[in-house]
Amino acid sequence: MSEETKESLNFIEQIIEEDLKNGKHEGRVHTRFPPEPNGYLHIGHAKAIVTNFEIAKKYGGKTNLRLDDTNPTTENTQFVENIKKDIEWLGYEWENHELYASDYFDKLYEFAIKLIKKGKAYVDDLTPEEMAELKGEPTRPGKDSPYRDRPVEENLDLFERMKNGEFPDGSRVLRAKIDMSAPNMLLRDPIMYRIKKEPHHRTGDKWKIYPMYDFAHGQSDSIEGITHSLCSLEFIHHRPLYNWFIEQLEIFPSRQIEFARMNVAYMITSKRKLRKLVEEGYVNGWDDPRMPTLAGMRRRGVPPASIRNFCIRAGLAKRENLIEMELLNFSIREELNKTAARVMTVLNPLKVIISNYPEQLVEEMEVINNPEDESMGSRKMPFSREIYIERDDFMEDPPKKFFRMGPGKNVRLKGAYILHCEDYKKDPETGEILEVYCTYYPDSRSGSDTSGVKAKGVLHWVSIAQALPVEVRNYERLFTDPTPASHEDKDYLEFLNSESLEVIETAYAEPSLKNAKIGEQLQFMRKGYYCVDPDSTDEKMVFNRTVTLKDSWAKAQKKGKKK
Repeated sequence: MSEETKESLNFIEQIIEEDLKNGKHEGRVHTRFPPEPNGYLHIGHAKAIVTNFEIAKKYGGKTNLRLDDTNPTTENTQFVENIKKDIEWLGYEWENHELYASDYFDKLYEFAIKLIKKGKAYVDDLTPEEMAELKGEPTRPGKDSPYRDRPVEENLDLFERMKNGEFPDGSRVLRAKIDMSAPNMLLRDPIMYRIKKEPHHRTGDKWKIYPMYDFAHGQSDSIEGITHSLCSLEFIHHRPLYNWFIEQLEIFPSRQIEFARMNVAYMITSKRKLRKLVEEGYVNGWDDPRMPTLAGMRRRGVPPASIRNFCIRAGLAKRENLIEMELLNFSIREELNKTAARVMTVLNPLKVIISNYPEQLVEEMEVINNPEDESMGSRKMPFSREIYIERDDFMEDPPKKFFRMGPGKNVRLKGAYILHCEDYKKDPETGEILEVYCTYYPDSRSGSDTSGVKAKGVLHWVSIAQALPVEVRNYERLFTDPTPASHEDKDYLEFLNSESLEVIETAYAEPSLKNAKIGEQLQFMRKGYYCVDPDSTDEKMVFNRTVTLKDSWAKAQKKGKKK
């Protein structure tokens, strides 16, 4: 491999290239994605999904989906099904059927027996408080439990009785016998099993004890023959423990490699904090479009390709960093710009009457669906004497560079005619503009304009008689602070954005949107990208804003290059 090629690889790919060069694992590359089914997947999980699946794909390998279901208290099949749906939505297929840590409960129990017989594990009767006291501090060695030297036979007997449900929850645990003076606190005789008499969503009432994550995780990797166990940096201190179990059990040596987790500005990725938002009603469920969950992003209309591209653009790092939300929004716009049809929707309507247009006439205007992709064709829009435009597209006394509608000014309607503004009507008490009166140039129709009239501005519009009443939900950032969970002296809820949702119930869309499908992504001209929400009914369509048209990230990049 040349130095140039080596530099173009990320650090995980460099490790894999070296393993392949040395013939390690017979040239196999096998990764896995191991979420716990106790919540919905979020943008941080997307980074792990993309990393594991893309690296395996690059080297002709395989990726397992393994649900880490070792805690029956917080896990259920609803979360399992949503995890599978999210991964498939992102565009990935796992090897064979999905796997579960619970598939290996019998094998893990055998591993525990083996460690007890080797004198490397023991049953401890200490309370959690007593255990914590003896564990010591990072700067102070811990002390041995008085039960640490129990005979092997006694440990085997007690562990079997734990399994049979003879003891109360929390009364006993199985601990690994490692080193109570280890600088790494995780090696100070960690708990391997605890008593938990709760039914499991897959194994029912079979088990009265359940393995801890740190005991189940590495061994599950080993059982599946995972060659490269890719995980976030939070598990770097767990690696020595996983390696200790592998060495003591003499099983397949999966190699753990850590990378920086996905931290995105103005988002949180703590399942506990996200669950609080849902359960206490700060948001409308796990799929609320303001949530950083993949379900929420899907409902907001985010294309899966844009998330994959965002994760790849953000890159793999060895140190924690904060990714700008603007990069995510750029990736979303980039994808939607290619795929979303352009449509006209007026969010804050102002009535315009075209006085010289025949009262009963309704023409059909041909409008291109997407100038970025001619294969998407065009559609017909009805045009009549009375139309709606955006209220802020009109000014009574416009400044010189205001190229929209104002008294005495010409402006073009997208795909239709050029209008000349003649007059307007105001509410005498409030000063609100009630109606605007215009004339049109009959020879100025788009595509066949022979009028010779000039108009700098172009407005979107809808014909009032055929307009479709719609509800529009404009979403903003859920938090006002880029790192809401990082403040020691403040609760993250203090940074909730009270203006994160604006609901417009009196918007009007062109009639073609009546046939839009749930989840369909569209560009509302001059307003942003939107998608059809599942709340839509035959009586009223509902649209969620995916992202605005303003691209601050691309603008900043161009500005940086000029410097």
